[in-house]
Amino acid sequence: MTTEQSQLDAIYTSIIKVVERRISKEEAQNADLASTELKIRKIIGEWLSLMGKTLSPEDQGIIVQRLMTDFLNLAPKTKRIQIQTDIEKAENLVDKTSWEAYVALYPGIMNRIDSVAASKMKRAELEVDVQDITSQMAYAKKIVLTQKEKKQVVDLILDDMLGLGPLELVLKDPTVTEILINNAKNCYYERAGKLRPVIFPFRDESHLRNIATRIANNVNRRIDEKSPMVDARLADGSRVNIIIHPLAMDGTSISIRKFSVKGITLSDMVASGSISAAMERVLDIAAKSRMNIMISGGTGSGKTTLLNALSQSIWNEERLITIEDSAELKLQQPHVVRLETRPANLEGEGEISIRDLVRNALRMRPDRIIVGECRGGEIVDMIQAMNTGHDGSMSTVHSNSPRKCLMRMENMLTMSGFDMPEKTTRAMVAYAVNLIVQVSRMRDGHRRVTHITEITGVEDNNIVTQDLFVYRYQGTDSDGKLKGEFVSTKITPNFVERANYYDLGDELRLAMQGDLL
Repeated sequence: MTTEQSQLDAIYTSIIKVVERRISKEEAQNADLASTELKIRKIIGEWLSLMGKTLSPEDQGIIVQRLMTDFLNLAPKTKRIQIQTDIEKAENLVDKTSWEAYVALYPGIMNRIDSVAASKMKRAELEVDVQDITSQMAYAKKIVLTQKEKKQVVDLILDDMLGLGPLELVLKDPTVTEILINNAKNCYYERAGKLRPVIFPFRDESHLRNIATRIANNVNRRIDEKSPMVDARLADGSRVNIIIHPLAMDGTSISIRKFSVKGITLSDMVASGSISAAMERVLDIAAKSRMNIMISGGTGSGKTTLLNALSQSIWNEERLITIEDSAELKLQQPHVVRLETRPANLEGEGEISIRDLVRNALRMRPDRIIVGECRGGEIVDMIQAMNTGHDGSMSTVHSNSPRKCLMRMENMLTMSGFDMPEKTTRAMVAYAVNLIVQVSRMRDGHRRVTHITEITGVEDNNIVTQDLFVYRYQGTDSDGKLKGEFVSTKITPNFVERANYYDLGDELRLAMQGDLL
């Protein structure tokens, strides 16, 4: 229960005097605000321990917020930043009272429900029975619930029985992009590029483990001590990775990359500030001109989203083969064959890798091959395909810059047993890949394309590149959002002749100069 406002005011009055003695006005003005907040939290903890008092996390967050506001008023404007306390960052999926009632009533309710019969009922039918049982159990245990709280308890029970438990609440939110579960009591989700903690996520480890097992079973996989890791896909296409004890030391861990219902376009990326209008036009022309494109970036930087957006520029007349570990690409063209890898069975047999699928795709008369991610031996077949008439192919690579992307491709070729001199390896990469598009998730949570880099050839055993566009950081605004601009180098790209072949050369030149048709 939260503390009464009058009691909070009294505690605040006492604590602020301690804070003022422990942290000087000058220190508050000049110190890093994050460090100041940590000091204040430490002082609050020490005071509570000394006075023999306790406060809920919510109440502590309220006091910290008030104290930080006082110190922000002392700090110079140039050092003001948006302060988010734990309670502001967190978002309850349900009311605290509803959660406590759900935990208290759950065992009794489940004992009175025939789970086999319930699994065959429609949600609306089952909801009526659960409502009646919830009302009876709450009355028997003298738990008083409002209509809203009762509805939340019933929804939690139904989600547990028919769906994925507390995950259902987050999965239904279209603004949530990722869900990261470290253990039953430590869960986060990402919205607008920022991670936020979830309060009241799971009852206990057993509850979380049951949800993990259900996810695996739904795709005919198993998750147990013999198979403690699994990659799966939810019904909506969201990508899931599960790892359990003993590999996950603190309990079951689940990572979910949500599937976007609405496909992101290059125009959407311009509107969100991820690329400029000139970059959109150049990327569109590059795709239409059948340039081989590698999208480079770190984990969660938006590589697949950009690949999806870029693929929408491909002509409808072309035959496309997509190859992925977990199908996420949503190509709009009519002539698409989607291939997905298969893991080994319990006996360690039957695995079909990306490399197997790339080799098979070459026999399927593709105009373009699009691989969701190159991270191993498949790079050999991908490079060979790009060099042997499959222009316009695309893929993604984990790396942090265009130059590192080239190095990673060379390393993957070498580690895959591609026994050729370094000079030959670099030449194959240089003549296969035309463009590297570097995307980054920046510290304000926003994803931006930082480089569009063209590969122009090999000179003195080095791959020669030239930047067409770069993102230049200029500072941070008052809301903590990065300020910067997308700058064209105004260089005429080498692929202008290819663009001329598709009657797009003049548009490419104008786009590089910032003049859009």
